[in-house]
Amino acid sequence: MSIEIIWQEYRISLKRFLQSRVSNPADVDELLQDILLKSYRSLATLDSQDSIKSWVFQIAHNVIVDFYRKKGKANNIKADDLWYEEESPDIKQDLIGCIAPFINGLPADMAELLTEIDLNNVKQKDYAASKGISYSTLKSRVQKGRAQLRSLFEDCCHLSLDKDGNIIDYQQKENNCNRCG
Repeated sequence: MSIEIIWQEYRISLKRFLQSRVSNPADVDELLQDILLKSYRSLATLDSQDSIKSWVFQIAHNVIVDFYRKKGKANNIKADDLWYEEESPDIKQDLIGCIAPFINGLPADMAELLTEIDLNNVKQKDYAASKGISYSTLKSRVQKGRAQLRSLFEDCCHLSLDKDGNIIDYQQKENNCNRCG
């Protein structure tokens, strides 16, 4: 895939991503150009066509971090003064209302399991003991349930993840998914 195609497909999402983390529009445009340049230079290191979006958003994330580091060194800014945060509360806020409807879209036993573990913060060992199943069996069920949950999310949204698997951006698919209202 060429840089032109990548840029045409992701430029708008990248600009929106930058605008949510950088307040000055001139800085946003400069950082967007920096992302383009870094993407072009490292295109040969891209492992798979399937990971293009997460790859380019990881570059964007790193560019933002570098931007604030330079800005902090130049102005003696403390970490608490920075506007940018590692995690985007907007994305989490957008998706938090979708979790329960998606969980409820799972089979009843899996929905109950994930509701207790992930929403009600019941410890896995405690849940396994209360249900009379082994801890290792429960861990396998939780992994399977989370994979099913992710599949439901991905049926409705394109998710962009960072290298640690955290959601850094999403776009709703045009398939009339109505789980989140």
